[in-house]
Amino acid sequence: MYAIIGAGPMGLCTARQLHKHGIPFVGFELHSDVGGLWDIDNPHSTMYESAHLISSKGTTEFSEFPMRADVAPYPHHSEMRRYFRDYAKQFGLYEHYQFNTRVVSVERLEQGWKLTSERAGEQREWHFDGVLIANGTLHTPNLPRLPGEFGGELLHSSEYCSPAVFEGKRVLVVGCGNSACDIAVDAVHRAASVDLSVRRGYYFLPKFILGKPTDTFGGAIKLPRPLKQKLDGLLVRALVGKPSQYGLPDPDYKLYESHPVMNSLVLHHLGHGDIKARRDIAKIDGKQVTFTDGEQAEYDLILMGTGYKLDYPFIDRAHLNWPQRAGAPQLYLNVFHPEYDDLFMMGMVEASGLGWQGRDEQAELVARYIRQLQSGSDAAQRFKALKRERAGIRLDGGYDYLDLERMAYYVHKDSYRASIKQHSQELAAGLPAASSAALHPVAQP
Repeated sequence: MYAIIGAGPMGLCTARQLHKHGIPFVGFELHSDVGGLWDIDNPHSTMYESAHLISSKGTTEFSEFPMRADVAPYPHHSEMRRYFRDYAKQFGLYEHYQFNTRVVSVERLEQGWKLTSERAGEQREWHFDGVLIANGTLHTPNLPRLPGEFGGELLHSSEYCSPAVFEGKRVLVVGCGNSACDIAVDAVHRAASVDLSVRRGYYFLPKFILGKPTDTFGGAIKLPRPLKQKLDGLLVRALVGKPSQYGLPDPDYKLYESHPVMNSLVLHHLGHGDIKARRDIAKIDGKQVTFTDGEQAEYDLILMGTGYKLDYPFIDRAHLNWPQRAGAPQLYLNVFHPEYDDLFMMGMVEASGLGWQGRDEQAELVARYIRQLQSGSDAAQRFKALKRERAGIRLDGGYDYLDLERMAYYVHKDSYRASIKQHSQELAAGLPAASSAALHPVAQP
C-alpha cells in the first residue's frame, strides 16, 4: 500500500496512474475537496479572485481528459476547480482520499514508512510500502528580509485575494513574476497609486498572437537552441518592444534562461502611467522607501510578489537528498531518490509548456517503476542503477538557466518529456496488459 500526499493536480494524476496500474494507495488531503490551490475556498490556497491559467488550456490539460470546448483559452480559477473535481469523479479518485486530514510526519522504518495523520484533533498511524509526495510547490511564501522597518501594511502575494485591499492606498508591488504583475494590474483600478519595484530584467510575452494563445506557436518546427532563442527574442521585441521602453530594466540573459512573464497588460499600464517602474529597494524608514537609484516615495501598503520556496515540513530534509545549500532535493528527473526505491517527489518540476500532461507522464513512469519493482524485473534493476548515477543532473536542454532558488527545479520541457517517455517505454516492456476500462481516454461532454 502506498501513500499520496496532496489532492491538487499532481496528487490527482498520481492517484489516477496508481489506480490505473493496479497499485493500492491512500491519499491524504488537508482540505475538504480536491483541486489544491485551484480551490479558492481552500483556506490553504494562495489563489486570488482575478487569477487565470497562465498557460493555455490546450497545452496544459490532461490529454485523456480534455477541458470542455466552451472553456476559454485561459480559464478562470473557478473553471479549473470544476475541471479537477470532474477529473476526480470521472476516474473514481474521491473514495481513495482521506479529506480534512493533515500529514503530521513521515518517518523511515526498516521496511517502508510510518505516516502519522491528524483529523479533527485525533492522530492515526499508518504503515506504507512507499510514499509519493505531491503537496505542491506554491504554498510556503518566500519572504526576503526588507532593509528597514515598514510603517504601513505588509502583505505577501499568498495572502492576497481581492483588489479591495488596495482601495485608496499608495501601493508598492515588489517583484515582477506572473503573480506580481497580475496583482499590480488589479491594483490599478482601486489604488491611489501603484509602483512596481523590479530588481532585474524580465522577458514579457503577450498571451495571444494572431488571435491564438502564444504557447501554441513554435512547436511545429524544431530549431537549434541558439537559433530559437535569437528568432523568438526578435519576435518578442517586435511584438512588445524592450522592457526599458516601459521604464523596466532589460534582461541581461537570453530568452528562456528564466521563466518569462505572460502578461502584456502590465506593460500597457506602465505605458499609460498607471503603474510606475521602480528599482530595487535600498532602504525603508517608516512609510518612506528609498530605491537603489536614489529615488524616494511613500507607501501605505507593500505587497511582496517574491514567490515561494519548497517546503515539506512533515519529513526530515535528509530523507529527500536535499543538501543545505542546494535549492531543491537532488533527485533523478526531479522525482527519484538515488537510494530509496519507496519515496517519490511528485510535481517538483517547472518547465515552460510542460503542463499537467507532462506531470501525468511523470506519474505514469513512477507507477510503472513500482510495478516492475514488485515483479523483481531486470528493467527495474537497470533503472535503479541509473537513478543512483544521475541524481541531481538537470535536463536543461543546453539552456543556461539563471542561478536562482526558484529555478533550481526548472527543466527543459522537450528534453524532460523525451527522457520520461524513453524510461516509461523501457519499463512498460513485460508488464501485463491492463484490462480495466479506466485505461481508455475520456472526453468531457
